[in-house]
Amino acid sequence: MPIFARPHYTSDTTQFIEQMRKAKPTLEAEQRAGRALLWDKAIDREVQAEFQAAEVPQQPYVYQTQAS
Repeated sequence: MPIFARPHYTSDTTQFIEQMRKAKPTLEAEQRAGRALLWDKAIDREVQAEFQAAEVPQQPYVYQTQAS
């Protein structure tokens, strides 16, 4: 047996996640469906380009009034 050999360690968090996956096998699919609902959206490139073209450049110090 090597000097530095250690028994296989799994953290409490890893054990909890593994138990949760065993108890609810559909968990990952539900998480992916939730992510698709909120985050995975198709981007309309034309509208995005219009928004970027309409941006007004910000002055270096936003609270200073415009000097005429």
